[in-house]
Amino acid sequence: METIVIVRNIEYPVYSSPITPPPPSVEELSSRLEHCREMMRQRELTHLLVYGDREHFANLMYLTNFDPRFEEALLIVRLKDKPLILVGNECVGHLGVSPLYVAGELRYERFQTFSLMNQPRNASRRLETILCEEGIGTESYVGMVGWKYFSDSELDAPLYASDIPNYMVDILRTLVPTNRLVNATDLFIAPSYGMRTYLSPYEVAFFEYSNVLGSEAMKSLLENFKVGVTDFEQMQSFHYNGFPLSCHMSIKSHGNQHYGLSSPIGSTICRGEPCSAGIAYWGSNICRAGWVAESEDDLPESAKGYIEEFAVPYFMALREWLRHLRIGTLGGDLYQLIVEMLPFDKFAVSLNPGHLIHLDEWLSSPVYEGSEEVIHSGMYIQIDIIPRSPRFSSSRMEEGIVIADNSLRGAVRKNYPDVYERCMERRQFMESLGFELPEEVLPLSNMAGIIVPFFLKHRSVLSLKK
Repeated sequence: METIVIVRNIEYPVYSSPITPPPPSVEELSSRLEHCREMMRQRELTHLLVYGDREHFANLMYLTNFDPRFEEALLIVRLKDKPLILVGNECVGHLGVSPLYVAGELRYERFQTFSLMNQPRNASRRLETILCEEGIGTESYVGMVGWKYFSDSELDAPLYASDIPNYMVDILRTLVPTNRLVNATDLFIAPSYGMRTYLSPYEVAFFEYSNVLGSEAMKSLLENFKVGVTDFEQMQSFHYNGFPLSCHMSIKSHGNQHYGLSSPIGSTICRGEPCSAGIAYWGSNICRAGWVAESEDDLPESAKGYIEEFAVPYFMALREWLRHLRIGTLGGDLYQLIVEMLPFDKFAVSLNPGHLIHLDEWLSSPVYEGSEEVIHSGMYIQIDIIPRSPRFSSSRMEEGIVIADNSLRGAVRKNYPDVYERCMERRQFMESLGFELPEEVLPLSNMAGIIVPFFLKHRSVLSLKK
């Protein structure tokens, strides 16, 4: 039987409102630290140095719930004893966001080299002195954690390359033999085994809250979308509430539609042109792409056929991708599915069709050509399949889903019953549009399943014909 996709009018589903999640408990953070130490033992590491700054905060925050603001920070983890965090002048006052620090389970030292220029910078110990006191020496085996690890195709000796600041690496190499100083970022972010690829029930609840914030913002933008206003005015419809962002809010319309990742620039929204917009709170990224139109009648002649030739194939590819998103599926198989259903010469999907997300917008991805990475329970996956066309522009349903086996689903249901119930309601709504979801898929966004081709008619969405 032929599968028919139509544009039909819907009422947007209304879900209960999540409560603002509290900080992770001391027990949650202690569990993460113990997992970290177990992985250190497996690698025979004596020390782990976790670097963070305003942009690259997530690994550090994962272990401590502390994020550097204006400055940098460095966490020193040993196999025993309380970890030590080095912070600059202004971050000292921010340490109270860490439940570990409040509970006396995180030591700190003011390290003014992390402070901003011309602030007091002469009243703290030198880094080599601190590292030596933490037991780092010629017999140590030290793992450096930045925000990337490297491959043989990129560098001759990727294990020994690090993206933490060079002066730190130089100092470490005066204390530790080069072959005992390694990049250990993969312990946090590698798709198959990284610590942050295994969500706890608390993280599922936290990221659901983030997705709800973002998806309600996107819903508001679409409900209030107008022609003739500037993109600055249009973005006010997001009603940004101050929760931290993982990347800049974006909108691409009349004046900047050919620039990726662009913020608003003050150009006027025009009927009959493509548009995309996104908002990414910590732990989510909600994006939609379509046309400033009510129907195909508003499109330029060159873009006529957008629904049938572009948006419908995207819908069907996304539907199949979700249908195959099961525990045990190879990332390479998901990649190949998109290659076949959305041929590059017409849809130009150039980045990974799906990746892992966390506090930061991109963690890593198991979905790439030839990947033998296996989808496992606990993965938090961003639906990030981005087709592009000079004729049709794009279409998008970008948001987060969690892969959860019976054990994780049961834990979420027990500890966060309202979160679990909303996920089940979102599944039912997606199925009403024609999506087929494996039981392990938990949709976190209130826009889950909604693909809006025409922003001036936001209740008209793609769906299988009933």
